[in-house]
Amino acid sequence: MEAGNHTEVSEFLLLGLSQDPELQPLLFGTFLSMYLVTLLGNLLIILAISSDSQLHTPMYFFLSNLSFIDICFISTTIPKMLLNIQTHSKDISYIGCLTQVYFFMVFFGLDNFLLTVMAYDRFVAICHPLYYTVIMNPHLCGLLVLMSWLIISWVSLFHILLMMRLTFCIGTEIPHFFCELSQVLKLACSDKKINNISLYVATALLGVFPLTGILFSYCQIFSSLMRMVSIEGKYKAFSTCGSHLSVVSLSYGTGLWVYLSSAVTHSSQRSSIASVMYTVVTPMLNPFIYSLRNKDVKGALGRLFSQAASCL
Repeated sequence: MEAGNHTEVSEFLLLGLSQDPELQPLLFGTFLSMYLVTLLGNLLIILAISSDSQLHTPMYFFLSNLSFIDICFISTTIPKMLLNIQTHSKDISYIGCLTQVYFFMVFFGLDNFLLTVMAYDRFVAICHPLYYTVIMNPHLCGLLVLMSWLIISWVSLFHILLMMRLTFCIGTEIPHFFCELSQVLKLACSDKKINNISLYVATALLGVFPLTGILFSYCQIFSSLMRMVSIEGKYKAFSTCGSHLSVVSLSYGTGLWVYLSSAVTHSSQRSSIASVMYTVVTPMLNPFIYSLRNKDVKGALGRLFSQAASCL
């Protein structure tokens, strides 16, 4: 593979989490199990919500979208990783790598945007309960999801177009189990100043701004809860936010942990291991958080299983 124009680069090499041959069967079994659990858990959430008319509300509309995005998010990286382990190969084509970067950014950004929209939904439900059905009407809910898709799709496409103008050096080895934007940019030989600036802007757009929106919504929610006289009313209002708060804490907590571990260790392998938390573990745990902490979802799952059993 020679240095030159990017069109001469036919493939990249994904080094994965470990190059120890003895660990490959364990990694394959572990990640295959986690992938299947994630698919099953999120599909059950989607089926439970779609089959139960009591859950046809804005909150569960957003939750079903979140479950769908989590399926797409983990499917962007893990199947290719499993294929490489199974075939004892490390390569990924140039087009395949750019495609993976694009969809990873899309679903990562959508995950953050949807968590922000769900926080806004809880803000309206608790702080403006009398106007909830008027404000969170089906038209607005659909528009919020559609706008999230459009914004993040165009932002991700912009990054891919910027990457396509880069030239890459000899030895295009990516010390990760998938093509992450920052890791791919490190392989570029040409000037990548514009790419780095765009990466910082994207980080603010996909991470900082949504987190600011979530924090603002919950500041307003907690302020409203403090003014409530009824303890029962406080508990009921807070219980509707518990699952969402748990998912937000898990998502941003693991993201912060990955960032700090990368800054402290400067080890690409350790960073890739840490990134497993938000790319694999978070999508896998989200269905459990919503099903275990939410009585409505647990009830819908129970009815879904009962219907399935009666059909057998």
